Amino acid sequence: MAKVIKKRKKLKIVAVLIFLFIFSGICFVSYLLLDMPIRNILIKGNEILSDQEIIELAQIEDYPSFLRTTSYKIKKRLKTNPYIEKIIVKKQFFNKVVIEIEENRILYIDSKSNEMVLSNGKSIEIDENHIGCAILINEINEKLKTTFIKKMNQIDQDILRKVSEIKYEPTDLDEGRFLFAMTDGNYVYLTLTKFKNINYYEDVLPQLEGKKGILYLDSGNHFKIME
Repeated sequence: MAKVIKKRKKLKIVAVLIFLFIFSGICFVSYLLLDMPIRNILIKGNEILSDQEIIELAQIEDYPSFLRTTSYKIKKRLKTNPYIEKIIVKKQFFNKVVIEIEENRILYIDSKSNEMVLSNGKSIEIDENHIGCAILINEINEKLKTTFIKKMNQIDQDILRKVSEIKYEPTDLDEGRFLFAMTDGNYVYLTLTKFKNINYYEDVLPQLEGKKGILYLDSGNHFKIME
């Protein structure tokens, strides 16, 4: 009977050692996995902010632990930037992080407040990202400001880059009238109900045969040559 007890004790000791060995192995592998860094970062959708600015804002420039760096942490850090409207963070195989950004565009600079107005309606301090941005040179009727921002959002980015100045020029018949000074020397009159028409500006240019003038898109579609 004593011999049987010894065999059982030996079996128990062996089982414990095997368990400890497996448990230690799991802990070691888990530690290695937790400590494995991000190996690849891909940024999509950004135009105003550079890839490096986004990476630094997300605090992943030093390629920290892939598992410890959660999507929530990255989103929370990026949300502090006013240019960033929406964020999607995907963690993929081989320790790859994909960040998809939807930015707030810079619509114009308000010369009165000396601030940039973004596509979400918020105003921020002017920075180096405003290069090529249109300047609103006078005040807008306050009750039209929300509508003006909404209509500015309908202008294609390529066309918006060609606008150098915007002047509010209401008339007795139309309080939503604006004059756009273009970078090529032409002028365009628009009314809030027809802001989208300026998206066809490039299509109209060939018809002008290189002449400079004023394009009236607020009432009809006619062109007046400047003398």
